[in-house]
Amino acid sequence: MTRNWQDIAKAKQEALSESIPAEWRVPADIMPPESQLDVTGFPEESGFFTKDELKYTSAKIPELLQQIHSGTWKAADVIRAFSKRAAVCHQLTNCLSETLFPEALERARALDDHLEKTGKPIGPLHGIPISLKDNFNIIGKDSTIGFVAWVDQPATYNTVLVDLLLKAGAVLYVKTNVPTAMMIAESVNNTFGRTVSPLNRKLTSGGSSGGESALISFGGSVLGVGTDIGGSLRIPAACTGIFTLRPSFGRFPTANAKSGLAGQEAVNSVNGPMARTLDDIEFFSKNVVGAEPWKLDPKCLPIPWRPVDVGPKLRLGVVWNDGMVV
Repeated sequence: MTRNWQDIAKAKQEALSESIPAEWRVPADIMPPESQLDVTGFPEESGFFTKDELKYTSAKIPELLQQIHSGTWKAADVIRAFSKRAAVCHQLTNCLSETLFPEALERARALDDHLEKTGKPIGPLHGIPISLKDNFNIIGKDSTIGFVAWVDQPATYNTVLVDLLLKAGAVLYVKTNVPTAMMIAESVNNTFGRTVSPLNRKLTSGGSSGGESALISFGGSVLGVGTDIGGSLRIPAACTGIFTLRPSFGRFPTANAKSGLAGQEAVNSVNGPMARTLDDIEFFSKNVVGAEPWKLDPKCLPIPWRPVDVGPKLRLGVVWNDGMVV
């Protein structure tokens, strides 16, 4: 018997909720009421997070790298903390579409074992948690991009960027919500519903990378990857006060990602990082380009990373009246 779309969407939402461990579900007595619009202070104010969890999830990438690669912090502890904060963010903003919590923890432990045995990280992103927009295919996970018809159709291959990030040592732990087909400037669809901004839950977190922007501004991700054709990175960043980079097409790999309009080649979609600092944006960009993605995606241009010295700041002068024109 054919199921109606409402039942399919409800089952998908319930499965997503059930993927959150019981100990990460916010108790009713400390759950912010709907009337509380800004929930960004919840992690620090609620008592639901330990001091270590707050320490890990407040760190920027340079500190995470230094502490994890030195063995001072365990990647497993860092990933567990970010996973918990992401789970809480979802309960407050509806920002997630898929979770990979068990897989992420298993990978983080493997990275810790490798570091302990060899004394070396496996790559420049060793132990860094990275969240991904829903359209990035990960083997065994759905990429519905909001279409109920694409529920329960798990990917059988990874997006090229996913393989590149994994090879560099990253840990992928969540995928985030988008609008249907990723084609509007807010993140709402029939499969998962609406994502809102943690800064003001009466407002949108933007689109189409709105799940990412909500998660990052809440502190549930230190670094995420979204996509952009007509503002899908830039609008969410503007809505939530975070940084992003909309690169030129061909700079970062896009092969094997799910498309909302496959075959549309007139205006190409691009991938781009989203983070809380500009330094973290540069870190991602430098390492993705440094991995020579043109060897994996023929649409990537073979242009290596090149530091640019912009020189001293320009000083501008204004002539209010040149004797003839005011």
